[in-house]
Order: sequence, then structure tokens, then C-alpha cells
Amino acid sequence: QVQLVESGGGLVQAGGSLRLSCAASGRSFSSYRMGWFRQASGKEREFVATISWGGKSTYYADSVKGRFTISRDNAKNVVYLQMNRLKPEDTAVYYCAAGLTVVAATTAGKYDYWGQGTQVTVSS
Repeated sequence: QVQLVESGGGLVQAGGSLRLSCAASGRSFSSYRMGWFRQASGKEREFVATISWGGKSTYYADSVKGRFTISRDNAKNVVYLQMNRLKPEDTAVYYCAAGLTVVAATTAGKYDYWGQGTQVTVSS
């Protein structure tokens, strides 16, 4: 079992930055691939970024590539999402997820554990 708690969301102007954190508790955090997803109001949950268990491999959605950076600190059991040059269309609830999948999974079904989400609102 892995419990995930996101933090760091908030209201920011377009062009600004936020850093989301996801604190994990439970066993073997370093064994899990971690991902970030987001869900805007009235839309389906969509993939944002994922990072391998060791942190050496990352993969991003085209919509955030070059603006967002996913990283992890296995000693602290935390995964981060640094979001720069934010746009109004980035407004959503952001969720972190953990899964034992080896591949760079971009579908929600590949992840076993989810946090409760944190709201990010980008004003124009």
C-alpha cells in the first residue's frame, strides 16, 4: 500500500510558476513509477508526466513539454512537478499516482495508487 498526498497548488497568473509536491508513505516508494495527471472541469483526466523508479527516465505530454519538469527524491519519498510558464489551459486538479509498471505509462489504468488532488488555477 502507498498513500499519496499532493500539495503546492494555488492561484497563479499566466506566465508564473508553481511547484507541486507529492508525499508518499508506505512501503517501497522507490520501487514505483510515479506519474502526474490532471483533470480540468468537465474534462477527462489526462496524463501530464511520469518518472521511472530511479528517476533517470522521464516522459511528458506534448502540451507541457519544455515547461514542466518531474523529479523525485527517493530518500524523502517525494515526487515533484515544477511548472513554469503556466497558461490558463493548465488550470485543473492535479493528481499524483504510483504504479509498478515498468514502461512510461501514460494511461491512468496503469497506476495503482492515487492522491486526492491539488487545485491549480492559472489566471489570464
